[in-house]
Amino acid sequence: MITAHIPSGYVFGRLLQNSGARWPLILPAAVVGGILPDFDMIWFYLIDDRAFHHHRYWVHIPAFWALVAIAVLPPLALTAKRFLPAALAFFAALFLHLCLDTLAGDILWHWPWSNDFTHFVTIPAVYDWWVLNFVLHWVFGLEILIWVAAVWLWIKR
Repeated sequence: MITAHIPSGYVFGRLLQNSGARWPLILPAAVVGGILPDFDMIWFYLIDDRAFHHHRYWVHIPAFWALVAIAVLPPLALTAKRFLPAALAFFAALFLHLCLDTLAGDILWHWPWSNDFTHFVTIPAVYDWWVLNFVLHWVFGLEILIWVAAVWLWIKR
């Protein structure tokens, strides 16, 4: 995914709201969770000078987020139940981000046991500019569908 992480978090949050979740923090938590792993792009471009694939940073490693969720959710459930739905939405949207990246990108689903990336679709390098390879591949149609769903839900609200 290149462009659809924020709209996917929005769609996810709106679907939660439409299914009966009435907590005010659900939608913002889902949107932030949907985009948070890509904050590593700041480090990737400004500090690391694109030294290696940004999906190798900790914010794109599912095991890291699973450990954070295990550390955060039980104490939250015991001490601040009112924030639990938003936290669950946040982590679910974050894992949605990782799943969407797995479609045509690379995610370290087997880390720490393996440093091999997992992806479902290989996008061939047909064009010199890497962006065209993604935008002109059928996978980008899924991003457009996510955008259409997000805009439709926004208008319908």
